[in-house]
Amino acid sequence: MTRTGGRSVLLLAHTGRPAAVRSARLVHESLSGAGMTVRMLKEEVDELAEAGCVLSPIEVVGPDAAAQGVELVMVLGGDGTLLRAAELARPAGAPLLGVNLGHVGFLAEAEREDLGATVRSVVEHNYDVEERMTLDVAVFNGGRADGVPTVRTWALNDATLEKGESRRIVEAVLEIDGRPLSRWAADGVVCATPTGSTAHAFSAGGPVVWPDVEALLVVPLSAHALFARPLVVGPHATVALEIMPDTAPGVLWCDGRRMVELPAGARIEITRADTPVRLARLHRAPFTDRLVAKFGLPVAGWRGRREQGH
Repeated sequence: MTRTGGRSVLLLAHTGRPAAVRSARLVHESLSGAGMTVRMLKEEVDELAEAGCVLSPIEVVGPDAAAQGVELVMVLGGDGTLLRAAELARPAGAPLLGVNLGHVGFLAEAEREDLGATVRSVVEHNYDVEERMTLDVAVFNGGRADGVPTVRTWALNDATLEKGESRRIVEAVLEIDGRPLSRWAADGVVCATPTGSTAHAFSAGGPVVWPDVEALLVVPLSAHALFARPLVVGPHATVALEIMPDTAPGVLWCDGRRMVELPAGARIEITRADTPVRLARLHRAPFTDRLVAKFGLPVAGWRGRREQGH
């Protein structure tokens, strides 16, 4: 096989899955055999070694700038592993290629049984890259008066305001582009990207939005209000949620990974971020086919569009 010196891949694996250990070995052997450099986080190298999988040669890196300069970040696991990988890949602008070892694996591009073909596509650079919009999330613990965010973070799938205490609901006012829209007493509110429309927002009754649509979704969770339908707003809108003073505190989760505690009176502002997440794509199948495959949708009996004259 032709050697491909100078190319490197960051490999991330859900090391708690036996399938990930076996897959990591196969990927490492194939990429190294093609002359590519394989990087891994030290923590994962050590965990694989404990599982009896010693990889050599390997470039061991820490989390800081782990994806800097790599051609690709290859992820072995489910959507949770891919969201963790996005934290490393996004600052470096490196595309993510997910191999699903979980259940639905909606963000993954390939399944475990296709691993050999997937690695060959990487070696042959036979993949496209698409960009997915992300959210910029700013938290103001004392409201907007001081103008300085207490916390600034981001999300690929969603930013979710949740109640901080299990027995109490969170009371918040929704604001769109500087104007109040409605007040909700609810279990929470999901603000999602089109990518995240098939995740938490979907389970809460929100619409599925095709990835090439640029929009922000707002989906209330079990809201006690007359006007509490899911909303789809423009990509340049500013969505804000203000927790009512003298009410129960809340919690903000971004992609289910980054948590911020919110006191009563806190304000969250969500806008489209300037930095996308880049996904490597091996297949050109329509998004419709992905929905059918991932959700096991019933399409038996479909006859398709008849061509004229037939």
